Amino acid sequence: MQYCKRSNDIILTALGEQFKAFHQNLTEQPVASVFTGPVVAELPDVGVSFEALNTLITEQVRPNLSASNGGRYWGFVTGGANPVATYADWLVTTFNQNVSKGGDSIASDIERQTLGWLCELFALPHTFNGIFTTGATAANVLVAFTARQYAGHAQNIDITQAGMADLDVGIFSATPHASMVKSLGFAGFGQNGWQKIACNPNNESMDINALEVALAECKAASKIVIASAATVTGTDFDDIEAIATLCQKYHAWLHVDAAFGIFERLINGKDGKTRGIERADSITLDCHKWLNVPYDCGVFLTQHMDLLTQCCEVSAAYLASPENTLSYMSLGIENSRRFRAFPVWATLLAYGKQGVTDNIKANMLHARQLANWLDKSDKYELLKPCELNVVLFKPNAAVLNLTSAQCMAKLNASGQVFLTPGAWQGEPIIRAALSNWATNVDDVQRVIAALDGI
Repeated sequence: MQYCKRSNDIILTALGEQFKAFHQNLTEQPVASVFTGPVVAELPDVGVSFEALNTLITEQVRPNLSASNGGRYWGFVTGGANPVATYADWLVTTFNQNVSKGGDSIASDIERQTLGWLCELFALPHTFNGIFTTGATAANVLVAFTARQYAGHAQNIDITQAGMADLDVGIFSATPHASMVKSLGFAGFGQNGWQKIACNPNNESMDINALEVALAECKAASKIVIASAATVTGTDFDDIEAIATLCQKYHAWLHVDAAFGIFERLINGKDGKTRGIERADSITLDCHKWLNVPYDCGVFLTQHMDLLTQCCEVSAAYLASPENTLSYMSLGIENSRRFRAFPVWATLLAYGKQGVTDNIKANMLHARQLANWLDKSDKYELLKPCELNVVLFKPNAAVLNLTSAQCMAKLNASGQVFLTPGAWQGEPIIRAALSNWATNVDDVQRVIAALDGI
């Protein structure tokens, strides 16, 4: 198939039909697919026609996808794809820009502009800069690399060039996200190479006194502290301001994992639960969560771009850039990069600060509505007041005679909602995370009806 007027028309017509069919059925199809097997097809010697391909997608692929783009997919922390971001993502594929370095396209400049807008949106100082990544995991890998380089500099070691053999470092955290632990392994620290700091009572946030004791007793030449805003289960926020002060006192790198918690800043401002985040050395955030752009899209921000460049730059004659040309291949993991900033750029332009904030407020309101119903129900136990967008609960075993896992399986099998498990105070629970721009009151009522019907 070649690009020509006829093939363009065929592709656009098919795309439009697929889009309409998927979105028209989004509210009625089961939220989680009951069929997860492979497509019944074999690799052909000669390619099939476009019509046959499109038919296969229509009959075997589209009906068996999740409704994760809809308003009742409450597993993990999953945003939808707003209409403008969807349109922009189509254009990303159409334009097919490799955002590796500037000089041949405006794409790199749009990425830089979008990073600046995100810093403005979250009231972060202009000293922050960074790069778009595939998600928080890749951003956290850059965190580990950059903090590692910082630790090495304190010991007169260029880790990127010399390796980690002589590095002496202590890493501290209370409730790090699994992707952060994974990233510590990637960076050579080891997934077990960090020290757990005690949490505050009935909370996942860090005990500040315990952190100071640990930092004071640490004999390592370099120190790294990983803070959370917010934790993935309890949506608890570490006291970033107090932690930043301790990091300054003990010369520790401060990273804040704010994948979705940074959006709280739009509600309560700089003096809310993220107070002090502007003092961090690095920040992770996700745009495919609460900004509701298509997968995948994360962001790494740092106030130490020189260290990031040292970690990621590599010399090769064919990769050389003209002087003063922006080079994102020297700031991230990949040399070849998708134009993933573009849907964010379009979303920020189309919705503005107020539109993004309104979506956050709506999700928080709907989460509280769900929490209030659970709190009054004799079938369930609300385990923690809902303070952001995540609701923690479990079945009342005396009434339902079900474990959390059994109850969640029944709810997911109903097709009305998709939920994922968690653990709270050492106990298995069910968690609902509302972060889709499309979630509305009707969605909440449908889920409540499913809960009541168990």
